Amino acid sequence: MKLFVKDRQFYKSLVLLALPLIGQSMINQGVNMMDTIMLGNFGEVAISGSALANQYYLIFTILHFGLAGGAAVMTGQFWGRKEVEHIRGVITLALRLSIFIALVMSALSYFAGTQIMSFYTPDPAIIEAGAKYMKIMAFGYLMHGVSLTLIIIFRTVHLVKLGFFSSLISFFVNIFFNWVFIFGALGAPKMEIEGAALGTVIARFSEFAIVFVYVFFVDKRVGYRFKSLLLPVREYIHSFVRRGAPVIISDAMLAFGENMLSMVMGQMGGVMVAANSITAVVVQCCTVFSMGLSGAASVITGNSVGAGEYEKAEREGVTLFSFSILIGIFAAGVILLLCPLIVNAYNVSDETKALASSFMAIMAVIVVFQTSGGVLTKGVLRGGGDTKFLMIADVAFLWCASIPLGAIAGLVLGWDPAAVYFLLKIDLVIKAVWCVFRLYSRKWIHLVRVED
Repeated sequence: MKLFVKDRQFYKSLVLLALPLIGQSMINQGVNMMDTIMLGNFGEVAISGSALANQYYLIFTILHFGLAGGAAVMTGQFWGRKEVEHIRGVITLALRLSIFIALVMSALSYFAGTQIMSFYTPDPAIIEAGAKYMKIMAFGYLMHGVSLTLIIIFRTVHLVKLGFFSSLISFFVNIFFNWVFIFGALGAPKMEIEGAALGTVIARFSEFAIVFVYVFFVDKRVGYRFKSLLLPVREYIHSFVRRGAPVIISDAMLAFGENMLSMVMGQMGGVMVAANSITAVVVQCCTVFSMGLSGAASVITGNSVGAGEYEKAEREGVTLFSFSILIGIFAAGVILLLCPLIVNAYNVSDETKALASSFMAIMAVIVVFQTSGGVLTKGVLRGGGDTKFLMIADVAFLWCASIPLGAIAGLVLGWDPAAVYFLLKIDLVIKAVWCVFRLYSRKWIHLVRVED
């Protein structure tokens, strides 16, 4: 099978879908980078406290990526078949689940922040800082959950600008209020780590307001209105459990797995945590193109499968995978280029800077696998409805390879932190290789129906 398709419409759709998603990803990662840099003025405790607290928030975010991603598998194929009425029903089901998850996790964040932080680190100073951060962040869960769910689902109907513009506004709001409350500008109290949390919550509100108004009052593609919240969802539950639930389980296990990795690092000390936080921000910024490509890939292949054009979907999948390799190589180069500049921007110890530099060198190799694997798992194969296979791939390699190997190497054998870091990321390499074989097996296409 040829590496690149010759369909001009395919490339047009790819650009129109991917560019706004890339922009949105760049904005989101920019927020994370600015948060870390701003808090970096207050040393390792502030950086580590917010980083570990955000690992808990990551569970919430990834759960919603899974929830909305599972719903998007269905809505993408429904859009390919022009079954708009079913899209509205799936949105209602997804929103109900989103609200439930948000209420539960926000309550835990507010009332049990100290207990949660103690799982990540034994350092009392970091625990205290993280708990303060979590208490304020609790007020942003519901708004972020609803907006994130709607943004991801509406991508499948080729409405990607909503996420881009809402994130753009949120970005500027976040930066401004971070500056105000972290440093006590314009007469506001100097709140430091709590100020970063408050700035984020205000930004989440602005994003929610934009998405809410557009979806319920402006959009005409789907026509989702307040009365749609009362739609019966029973007929969609079976299909959602079969095709959507594996996505939720997969992303949930990934979220918990990432938290286990953070716990391992937390037990190895604040220097390890801070170095990983700096590295993570850089890597995330360098993978924005793959994130955009993944989102576009899911929509394109999902629409093609939904329309019954299976051979077309296969050709598109191979082309998208080929692009992912090129993007991964580009990302590796950017990481190596930015490494000294970013590391020196932080007010941290020389030990932390040296360790962060080592981590970035490792990620410059792994990011090629991370990019190609991400485009396949979160894009091509997911759009094709191959969610059970992806659940196994995500869970098996993270929990059976990265976590036990990293924990043994770091906490039992006392290996060098750089070697431990490599083992903690080894699942990205294994999963990418395995998913390539799945792509060429042509077993990843599964048609979604209301009663599947």
